[in-house]
Amino acid sequence: MKKIYKAERVGSLLVVRSCLEGIENKVYPKLLVDTGSTYTIISQELLELIGCSPATPKRKQRITTGSGYEIVPVVVVSRFHCLGKTMNNKEILAHTLPFGTYVDGLLGMDFLTSFKIEIKPYSGEIVVQDMKDSL
Repeated sequence: MKKIYKAERVGSLLVVRSCLEGIENKVYPKLLVDTGSTYTIISQELLELIGCSPATPKRKQRITTGSGYEIVPVVVVSRFHCLGKTMNNKEILAHTLPFGTYVDGLLGMDFLTSFKIEIKPYSGEIVVQDMKDSL
């Protein structure tokens, strides 16, 4: 079964809503669909709100940004839900986003490649197919 989600268009970029649950709270960040990002990245402030402090990370990860290399904290959120799919105990990278950014983070390839997802940039549609339907 296929489900079609309409992403919000911001210029030529696509933004989707997600749900992030931690031990203390639940938040609904807006994420930029980023096929150039290896990892899903959420602002440190939102991770703090749900009780997943970047000050006590599970580990650290080296990433490449537009300004060079950075070492960022990796935290584990209880539940991550986006595009009708849920991942429990999901590793998320914490990063401070530039001031004035209209999103709360990036939806990276670590999530996108876990499911059968087709992105249609022209229409702004994201098609998600159940894995069992593709067998």
